[in-house]
Amino acid sequence: MSPRRNRPHGGEKPIESGNRYGGFQRTESWQDEEWSVRHVAGASAAGKRYRCPGCDQEIPSSVAHVVAWPEYGGVEDRRHWHQACWNAKDRRTSRVQRSRNAPRY
Repeated sequence: MSPRRNRPHGGEKPIESGNRYGGFQRTESWQDEEWSVRHVAGASAAGKRYRCPGCDQEIPSSVAHVVAWPEYGGVEDRRHWHQACWNAKDRRTSRVQRSRNAPRY
């Protein structure tokens, strides 16, 4: 008796969803505007660091986070947020105050 195969042998390969960032995407309404929100898996975020506009702290590489942009915005409008900061965006002030010796990027 041969071992059981858990996957089909041959045939067609599954169709990729086209989402290269490893997360799912949805649309949310915020500040009277529609925003596209994509969850990025930690493994897909390897190699780059981002600055969260919600808390002004760095998002290290390989950490899961959220990318949000206005629905009719371009690539330059994308912002990378911590998941908790995106969830608390309505409770935060509009301007984050930096300390005197904080980096300016």
